[in-house]
Amino acid sequence: MAKKLNVTPLHDRVIIKPAASEEKTAGGIIIPDTAKEKPQRGSVVAVGAGKKDEPITVKVGDTVLYGKYAGTEIQVEGHDLLIMRESDILAIV
Repeated sequence: MAKKLNVTPLHDRVIIKPAASEEKTAGGIIIPDTAKEKPQRGSVVAVGAGKKDEPITVKVGDTVLYGKYAGTEIQVEGHDLLIMRESDILAIV
């Protein structure tokens, strides 16, 4: 995603590109698509301006951890992304 997105999140929303899911286990066993889990790590692609009394603490390029079912999946320009509130982010890695 070298070029800028045409989507700007509002207020305390953040757009995240999920990391690729694991293809193999540490022992070398290939994981089938039906057994793969949703990634819980991703990189921040865009951030909103924040609320009046709560500034945004994450910035574009940060790698973050979020809940398994956090956010809403969207597709922009052929990319699968997540949009969520900043409060759904658990940690910056």
